[in-house]
Amino acid sequence: MTTDRLTSGLRAAQVPPFHAMAMSLRATEREASGARTLFLQVGQPSTGAPLGARRAVIDALERADSLGYTNAPGLPRLSARIARHYDEVYGASVDPERVVIVGGASAGFTLAFLAAFDPGDRVAVLEPGYPCYRNTLIALGVTPVPITVGPDSRWVPTVAMLEAAGPLDGLVIASPSNPTGTVLDRSSLEDITRYCDANGIQVIADEIYHGITYGGPAPTLAGSSDSAVVINSFSKYFSMTGWRLGWMVVPDHLRDVVERLQQNLYICAPHVSQIAGLAAFDCTDELDSHVARYAEHRTLLIDGLAAAGIDHIAAADGAFYVYADVSHLTNDSMDLCHRWLDQLGVASTPGLDFDLSRGHRFVRFSYAGERAHLEEACELLAGWKP
Repeated sequence: MTTDRLTSGLRAAQVPPFHAMAMSLRATEREASGARTLFLQVGQPSTGAPLGARRAVIDALERADSLGYTNAPGLPRLSARIARHYDEVYGASVDPERVVIVGGASAGFTLAFLAAFDPGDRVAVLEPGYPCYRNTLIALGVTPVPITVGPDSRWVPTVAMLEAAGPLDGLVIASPSNPTGTVLDRSSLEDITRYCDANGIQVIADEIYHGITYGGPAPTLAGSSDSAVVINSFSKYFSMTGWRLGWMVVPDHLRDVVERLQQNLYICAPHVSQIAGLAAFDCTDELDSHVARYAEHRTLLIDGLAAAGIDHIAAADGAFYVYADVSHLTNDSMDLCHRWLDQLGVASTPGLDFDLSRGHRFVRFSYAGERAHLEEACELLAGWKP
């Protein structure tokens, strides 16, 4: 194998960087040097795992539990608790046998893409949208097909957009969305899934920001679609990013292959994290207080950005992001984010992560962190001169 092939010929070598994480590294290095740094770039709650989850893990360790491998689909009692969650929150009936516990939503997407698609398949992804869908598909030899959304459609896809994209094998949708925070209503979801079912298009639904909404719960495809793969996570609402725990609700036609892939690729999700996740479902008072805090942060950031002259933003119905048009400041959001970090100590994420064609005009801000950071960042941005 030649050096050229090792460095550039492999498919994985074509995967772009995840700029939000690159900005995090720069921001962390800046803070380590002693410079004041305000973290608005990554969607990570500043809170840790809920108290009940941590106590459950301590209890398991004190009992000297082995915490060894679980079955590939995960602890049956956790699958059952997730199925109960869908009934309690959404009134949706989900068979626990269709629930697969995974090592974070990222592992869930890899399993779903491998199970549902072959190299060369065409899978629609939204722009703006979470970059790791596109980048993982590229690594697997699947062709991502961008579906451009914007304010005209309230940042959600339509059937007309899917029809215009040509033949599709799959569609990845997210609600609430990263980076826009937009929630798809029940009617939009039904229109899209009906079209996809009629045309043999496999839907992969990212619901990892469920629980973090500001106008009622986001509708789920779990229990309402027999064909969609639904992916959720303990990272966002449950505030457990580093525990690397998520779940999939898998349709019958993919259940066996997903389980076999899990056996071979990951064996199982971390047992200790599954113990924590099971207990986290009983911590809703604590977790809902986080959402109330996000709602306050959302208002603070939107108002603060408006005072800084940044007032063209996407509909932020859920999650903990503001996706802002900064074209009046720059035509290079990457450069702008670097200048803000170097000159002000404000870390943010360039829109190029989320939209290859228009992202140079947008920046994403996260309000998952500390209130004091948001307040200070808004003051600094308001006083900044390009």
